[in-house]
Amino acid sequence: MNLLQVTDEPVALEVVANEMNTLRYYPQRCINCGMCTKVCPHGVFAPNGAKVKVADHTGCIECGACRMNCPVAAIEVDSGVGCAAAMIRAALTGKEPTCGPDCRGI
Repeated sequence: MNLLQVTDEPVALEVVANEMNTLRYYPQRCINCGMCTKVCPHGVFAPNGAKVKVADHTGCIECGACRMNCPVAAIEVDSGVGCAAAMIRAALTGKEPTCGPDCRGI
């Protein structure tokens, strides 16, 4: 008989991340509900069989919609620090957005 041993040891999770923004995706947590694909304004996530995949890291404007709608915390992003925040600041101040050299001016 095989017994499952339960321990308090932390399990290392695979993380999909990049250096352009703060988006972090943990595919092991994904239950394929598809909410991220529905709420992301720039198509960062796409269906991929049993789990979604990050289709375009560069499209992430760090608005946080994906994180707020993920029921299993498979997505982390520091909202309010990237392109979306820069666009809001620009709208409030009447200046051009300054979200960094890689900004696509979305």
